[in-house]
Amino acid sequence: MRSKYHFKFEDLIIYNKAIEFGESVNDQIINFPKEEIYRLSSQFIRAADSIALNIAEGSASSNAQFNRYLQMAWDSAHECIVCSTKARLRGFISEELNEKNRADITEISKMITSFKKHLASKHNK
Repeated sequence: MRSKYHFKFEDLIIYNKAIEFGESVNDQIINFPKEEIYRLSSQFIRAADSIALNIAEGSASSNAQFNRYLQMAWDSAHECIVCSTKARLRGFISEELNEKNRADITEISKMITSFKKHLASKHNK
């Protein structure tokens, strides 16, 4: 359901994909061992949530500033690759779930890269 208090960044497909990925990671870390709560669990969810947070935060800025926030979102997406790999290696998630995470992050990363190029081309005109 769409709120009557709607923000423009909420229309961005990339933002919505990032929100979905963050929720997926949240569902995954619930099954991690309790001793991981302040270690890999925390790092993974913070990195995943940071993708959407940076997109939202940068969206009201100039194109150059937004590009900087998109770079931080891209960096967080790549941090999620490491977290997912570590989770698989430690037996917290399956190989199939790790592959799904990697596919989702690849899609988000490509979208971020394309959006950055789009903003840069607008900035150079």
